[in-house]
Amino acid sequence: MASPLGTTKTSLVTGGAGFLGAHVVNELLRDANQRVVVLDDLSGGFRENTNAAATFVDGTILDASLVNRLCEQYQFDYIFHLAAYAAEGLSHFIKRFNYQNNLIGSVNLINAAVNYNVKHFVFSSSIAVYGTNQLPMHEELIPMPEDSYGIAKYAVEQELAISKHLFDLDYTIFRPHNVYGEGQNISDKYRNVIGIFMNNIMKGEPLRIFGDGEQTRAYTHVADVAPHIARAVKIPAASCETFNLGSDTPATVNELAELVMQAMGKEVPVIRVQAREEVKHAYCSHEKFQRVFGIHSTVPLKEGLNRMAAWAKSIGARPATGYADIEIRKNLPEGW
Repeated sequence: MASPLGTTKTSLVTGGAGFLGAHVVNELLRDANQRVVVLDDLSGGFRENTNAAATFVDGTILDASLVNRLCEQYQFDYIFHLAAYAAEGLSHFIKRFNYQNNLIGSVNLINAAVNYNVKHFVFSSSIAVYGTNQLPMHEELIPMPEDSYGIAKYAVEQELAISKHLFDLDYTIFRPHNVYGEGQNISDKYRNVIGIFMNNIMKGEPLRIFGDGEQTRAYTHVADVAPHIARAVKIPAASCETFNLGSDTPATVNELAELVMQAMGKEVPVIRVQAREEVKHAYCSHEKFQRVFGIHSTVPLKEGLNRMAAWAKSIGARPATGYADIEIRKNLPEGW
């Protein structure tokens, strides 16, 4: 429902040319009285992802002066912080890059939010903050992140909590998990396993599975994530709260590989490589989210995979992209 006439709100969406960010931008712009500015350096996103109704700024959250200028110019009501390099496994080997992009950049935004009186800061964290923990993971658990990505995300969560205490900055934290769907970057060989599988299938290449493939995750279609992030600022009970966000139904990587091949209508060989350092089982309870937002995941995995497969076929295979500046090569997984 559109806002009442004369109550236009202005939002900054970081990472708005990326996968999840672009979908959130689209959801925000469903409100005719919502103005959206996208800040993205296109390191992992694509300019064509960005809704033409949004104002696009090519830049990075690491540029504190740019962030401040934008906040001064537009006087944002809301910041939706979705920019991140979400490669959990790789984060062990790119620690400096990880903390610069996922922590220092976030601090730049928090500083600006406080200094320019932003009303609400919405942050996309990750279930990586839990580490190996009780299953299903719930928000009352003590976070125990086991990779540099999860450590950075949890540090930002703590910064938001203390910024509320000291500066009265309202926030909402989401911990989405294993989000997939149309518009995802299928060329990144370090993250987005469904996109990696689909890209390999289109190229006729084998699917590489780390270890025995019995790792479990709950894969979540973007349609069950983006709309809720966009409307968080309109739900008073979501203020200064943290929510798991995603599917309730876990699947193994072995099961996922079979389902993706079915969705793509093509079988390719599956090869197994040495297990990497990662949490074996990770899936969540969403009772708190359902209680506050009054809704839960609705897109079954098979349906979501069919939607994404149709989109992937429409764009075709893309060359796999690597990361050039690996900081630690010791114990780097095979193929990375």
